[in-house]
Parts: sequence; structure tokens; C-alpha cells
Amino acid sequence: MADAAREFIPFRFRVALYDGEGGNLLCRGAFSEVSGLEATMAPKALKEGGRNWGEVQLAGPTTFAPIILKRGITELADLWSWFDMSTRQSNYALRMSGTIDVFHPENPDKPLLRWRITNALPTKFKGPDLSSTASQVAIEELQLVHEGLELERG
Repeated sequence: MADAAREFIPFRFRVALYDGEGGNLLCRGAFSEVSGLEATMAPKALKEGGRNWGEVQLAGPTTFAPIILKRGITELADLWSWFDMSTRQSNYALRMSGTIDVFHPENPDKPLLRWRITNALPTKFKGPDLSSTASQVAIEELQLVHEGLELERG
């Protein structure tokens, strides 16, 4: 996949998905746009008796936005196979953990940042519009819901 990222400069984000047990690589692709790397914590206000100057703010539950991968290429049809297995073939518990590597355009061999996602599940797969005059990529959009997000700096 390093060769594909080097050949296609716009594909600066490499996604790899692993099974939860052995950490075997199951899916991978390079994408030109990634959005939804977001975590939101909803604070819980606690009114304490005798404390008249404001409320105590406690950490509440954290929620994660869906990750949206756009304009991607893969070496295999593995991302479609995962989506197909999770939807049509009724393997609803087929979750994967993975990484999203961010590369510098001048050095696509070493990631600058790595996002780790936990228990990802595909919720939308959109292929490109088919036209004999267009040069579209293999995957237009892939949406993933997940249960955790971590950032590692290179």
C-alpha cells in the first residue's frame, strides 16, 4: 500500500483494519479525505448543598462521531466484503479495530500521526459513479461507527 500512496499524492491517509483477536490485517485502503475524528464528553452538573457559587462539573459519557472516509483505493475488494458481511450476510457483531495513518505528502513512508479506532462497524459504502469518461476512484465513501478513538504522534 506504500507504493499506492506514493504514486497517488492525494491519498495521504492509509486505513488498516484488524480482527479483534489476533490482530490480523483484514482490510486496508488509502483515502484522500477523512472526517469525523471527533470525541465529545457530555459533562454532568451536580448541585451540591451549601455550595451556592456554581455547580460541580463531573465528567460524563463520551460519544464518538462516525468516521467518514472519502475517495479511496484498495488493492482488494476487502472493504466491500467487510460491509457485505456486516449487513447482508447478518454478521452484525463483526467489528474491527484499526488505524488511520496520516502521511506528509513529501514523505509517504513514515506516518506523522496515527489514529486508533476500536470496534469499528461499517454503516455506509458508496461506490463511484460509473462513467467511461471519468477517472473515479474505487470507493467514493465509507462510513464507520466505532467505540473508541486514540491519537498517537510519530
